[in-house]
Amino acid sequence: MKKITDSFLCLGYWPSAGSFGFNTDILATNPINLSVVLGVLVFFGKGVCASCLFQRLSDLLDNRKQKILRTIRNSEELREGAIEQLEKAQARLRKVETEADRFRVNGYSEIEREKLNLINSIYTTLEQLENYKNEAIHFEQQRVINQVRQRVLQQALQGALGTLNSCLNNELHLRTVSANIGMFGTMKEKITD
Repeated sequence: MKKITDSFLCLGYWPSAGSFGFNTDILATNPINLSVVLGVLVFFGKGVCASCLFQRLSDLLDNRKQKILRTIRNSEELREGAIEQLEKAQARLRKVETEADRFRVNGYSEIEREKLNLINSIYTTLEQLENYKNEAIHFEQQRVINQVRQRVLQQALQGALGTLNSCLNNELHLRTVSANIGMFGTMKEKITD
């Protein structure tokens, strides 16, 4: 009869599987994993009754399920809150964009109005300056004309006095003065009458 140790010695003669790796075939690996877990539970849980073990396992699974459900609920609440905040932010964005468009349009129209006001003000100022210039030119012309008149009048008077002085003698001078006094006397009589 063979001993158990002999069968373990035969392990060395088994052909090698090639290389170490993971088996991704889910149908083949799940029964293996479950049998290992159940074997460990049976081996270490000999003193524990099977119903207690299943009750404990059921409680652990229920707790895990409750945690997962709470996490899902929290995630849904957070998602709804985020959606609500996103909608509020989008509404604020639309409002700000509308106000920005309004300010842009009002700004452009305000700029155009200010531009027109400035142009009108410049034209008005230019007209006033033109009027001041024309008035200054007219005033200067009048001043020059008056100066020329005064000079011409002064030269004419000097020429007349020179002519009179050269032509007058004492006798003519006395007759002129007498005639003027006579005219002044008749004018005085007419005025007093």
